[in-house]
Order: sequence, then structure tokens, then C-alpha cells
Amino acid sequence: MRTVEIEPSLYAADFSRLGEQIETLLRSGARVFHFDVGDGHFVPPVTMGPIVLKSISPPILEQRGAVDCHLMVDNPERHFAEIREAGGSSVTFHYEAVEDPQAVAVLARAQGLGVGLAFNPETSPEDAAAAAEGFDLVLCMSIHPGYSGQDFMPDAVGRIRTLRRLLPPETFIQVDGGVGPENVRELYLSGASLLVAGTSIFGREDLPRAYRRLVQALA
Repeated sequence: MRTVEIEPSLYAADFSRLGEQIETLLRSGARVFHFDVGDGHFVPPVTMGPIVLKSISPPILEQRGAVDCHLMVDNPERHFAEIREAGGSSVTFHYEAVEDPQAVAVLARAQGLGVGLAFNPETSPEDAAAAAEGFDLVLCMSIHPGYSGQDFMPDAVGRIRTLRRLLPPETFIQVDGGVGPENVRELYLSGASLLVAGTSIFGREDLPRAYRRLVQALA
């Protein structure tokens, strides 16, 4: 089992070539893909949903990969069954979107999904860590959720360090937003081992080279 992942964020992909780009990255070694779902309420844009997920998940799962679904939505539990049926491997929902994260996590587990808790820059890592007992991962947003291509917020490094101190070692820390070769190593050393990269991969013509550059920067 791999314990550190560069996760290509499909929200930043070229949707006219989505399947082709996924196949290219699978050949380059990527195995976990980040799939953003936005509902137009919790975040302004409406993004991808289960129909797209169903079309892209088979080649990823055939390579023993995973589709990590980030639900930037109100009432995330409404989507769990559809996500599972469409091939999603895990769901990460937002601390700010639910009243009882533990109860929502139980509903995700009932669908056979891995479960994560995301928190926005305004939420303290202490509050997020306290709410995430028993979760598989905690996602520290290093941008405001909703739009790809935003600049990395440097204070995320300190929030990740705090999370790593508070969370049990088996809980993964994920970081999403502005991740690139210039900061991926620092984020890893601060405690994040699931590193979501959008523009720094899909904003380049040579996807294998962009992916490998991030992997090499980790080393």
C-alpha cells in the first residue's frame, strides 16, 4: 500500500480530453485521482457529478487505483449512494457543511466508502481535528474551496503541522490548493501525505513530465 500520493485534481483537466489525460497519468504512475463535486450552494460553481464519475472510474479502478471524491456541498450524505454506485472510493465532506461530522461519517461507512473531513482556512485545525476522530483523512484547504488555479495560502503549512501533532499517526493529512513543485516537499515534511495538484499538472502540456516533477520534488 502506497502511503504518499500526488493526486491529480480532475477539476483542472481538459474536459474535452478527460479520459485520455487520465490514461496518460495512469501510465505515468498516478493511482489516486481527486474528484471535486460542487453544488452551487456551499461553493459558487456547479462542478462534476456522478455521471462524469461513472464514465472515468473504470480505468482507474482497473489499475487498482482510487477516486477520492471531495464533496464541496451542503447535505453531503444525500450523494453517498450515487458516489459509491458511480465508482467513488472515498468521500470527503466539509466540517462547515454539517452539524454532526461523526453521524455523517457513519452514513458514508455504511456505503462502503472511505471518509475524510475537510476544513476551510477560517476553521481552526484544533476544531477540525477534534471532529475527525476515526476518519481516514483530514483535508486542509490551502485555498478557499470552489475554483481551481488559486494561489497557495502560506499559513496552511502551520495548520498542517498543528494537525499532524493532534491527529493519530494513522490518519492521513491531505492538502488541496496551490500545490506545486515549489512547495510539495515542505508540505510533505509538515505532515501532509496526500497532495492534491491541479494546475501544476493539467496546466502543462506534458502531463507525464509535470506529474514526475512533483514526484521528484517530494524526494
